[in-house]
Amino acid sequence: MSALLHDPLLTRSVEDYLKTIYHLSDQGGFASTSDIASRLAVAPPSVSGMVKRLSEAGLIEHVPYRGVQLTSQGRRAALRMIRRHRLLEVYLTERLGYDWDGVHDEADRLEHAVSDELIERMAAALGQPRYDPHGEPIPTAAGDIEEPELMPLADAALGMPLELRRVGTQDAARLRWFAEQGLVPGVRIEVIERQPFNGPTIVRTVDGTKVVGRDLAQLLWCALADAGEE
Repeated sequence: MSALLHDPLLTRSVEDYLKTIYHLSDQGGFASTSDIASRLAVAPPSVSGMVKRLSEAGLIEHVPYRGVQLTSQGRRAALRMIRRHRLLEVYLTERLGYDWDGVHDEADRLEHAVSDELIERMAAALGQPRYDPHGEPIPTAAGDIEEPELMPLADAALGMPLELRRVGTQDAARLRWFAEQGLVPGVRIEVIERQPFNGPTIVRTVDGTKVVGRDLAQLLWCALADAGEE
């Protein structure tokens, strides 16, 4: 893996592409060129050129009419960047006082510049955190990543004891609203009502009841809570 980390091919642009492909295909699917172009805000012809380059380098596999997937080498490189990004988010919030709605763009700028040694020193200083401020799992230095089974709040059954584990957005306005409502990773929640016709979900938390629109409820990823926890 050390040779991979010093590969001159891994420019900032390449790293951004690999990370984007990982996010678009992390459930075993394929990332389409149109989705990659949309996520990175680049023209489709630029994506086609980069896909060819990454395929020739052995970092992705391109299947015509389906899209692209990372190879094992490409996945290692993507997870390395994701580890950097999420550790930086933790450091910015816990040590530098950033709010969780402002760390994503800052981490995007820093993740390509810091050294591996600095990242590992940050991880040690933070006590080897397992999750970023939004509840996303942090890959290990060895390239392993936790893949918990979670359900969106929008699909949770009424009366089911839940723990909010992950907030699936980087939109600053939405993150501020979630924080104001106390809907952050680790909070215990219970669905007490759901309005019909794609209406809002009403949940109970330690701070009272909250009304969460369906679009927002689809961003809140939960796990079944341990009945013995309070």
